[in-house]
Amino acid sequence: MIRLAIVGTGGMAGHHAKVFAGVRGCKVVAGCDVDELKVKAFCENHSIASPFTDVDVMLRDAEIDAVVNVTPDRFHAPISLKAIQAGKHVLCEKPLALNHAEAMTMVAAAKKKGVINMVNFSYRNAAAIHHAHKLIAAGKLGEIVHVDASYLQSWLAQDAWGDWRGPSWAWRLSKKHGSAGALGDIGIHIVDFASYAVGDIKAVNAHLKVFQHIKGEKHGEYDLDANDTALMQLQFANGALGMMHVTRWATGHLNTIELLVCGTKGAVRINLDRSHDQLELSTGPDLATGKWKEVACPKTPSNAERFIKAIRTGLNAQPDFETGAKAQKVLDACFVSHDQGKWATV
Repeated sequence: MIRLAIVGTGGMAGHHAKVFAGVRGCKVVAGCDVDELKVKAFCENHSIASPFTDVDVMLRDAEIDAVVNVTPDRFHAPISLKAIQAGKHVLCEKPLALNHAEAMTMVAAAKKKGVINMVNFSYRNAAAIHHAHKLIAAGKLGEIVHVDASYLQSWLAQDAWGDWRGPSWAWRLSKKHGSAGALGDIGIHIVDFASYAVGDIKAVNAHLKVFQHIKGEKHGEYDLDANDTALMQLQFANGALGMMHVTRWATGHLNTIELLVCGTKGAVRINLDRSHDQLELSTGPDLATGKWKEVACPKTPSNAERFIKAIRTGLNAQPDFETGAKAQKVLDACFVSHDQGKWATV
């Protein structure tokens, strides 16, 4: 039985607890959070035996094999590095770190210790993106020439997930609380989503926007200065060009991820609002009429299942820390591009 600890007990931690409860051969045996009442309630809700308020004490005293790091972004690196140093396997939430250099420190530490390391790009759980990756890699679409990718949310305009002024959301709008804004929070997802399908991004031209005139400049302890929207032009290593945009102001969209990849022999498109297990394909005779066919995609293991299997086999699974660091490098280039007002090399 592989024994897990979840560090950080916010909303995503509950999701991880439920997911791992459904994975054979593992058990969440410890939870950790600096808020004692919060971690005790979390452990009670999910039948987790041991609550801790200090990660160092947990790593020393708890009988665990692996750590699931679900803390806010600025704690991803320090807590993951502590777990790695203690010889624990790590599944870390995205973004892997606050910048590429910090992410590469995590990559090096995990390699040195020989521990399994993965970053939770949760939309890798969708069968559609794995099938698209295989189709493109096999040349079914021909030479890739155009990519259009977007991640649209609207929680600054409505409260379906709760009022953004609450602490579980407001920190995501504040640079001093470790947020890289919409680009860091959801942009990292769509960067990985598109890159996994198409290949590495080699250059970006980005523009970031903070709509402070709408939501204000400050809320309590939170400076509302992290970007709300990011627009990016992309150059891929394979020669394709692309557009990518992310925003928290996409009214009418709670959590919409879309990807269109066009090649010389066909095109594929994914809309995760419609389905995680199907994609649309236009190839062959359909190109002349602009028709699309729905394609059912083979089932794929979840990130959690891949993590547990990797621990059992000793063979690291994807997406690993190195993949997370690559995505972080793209984000770093976006900030450079925005600040300098020109293309930036990744």
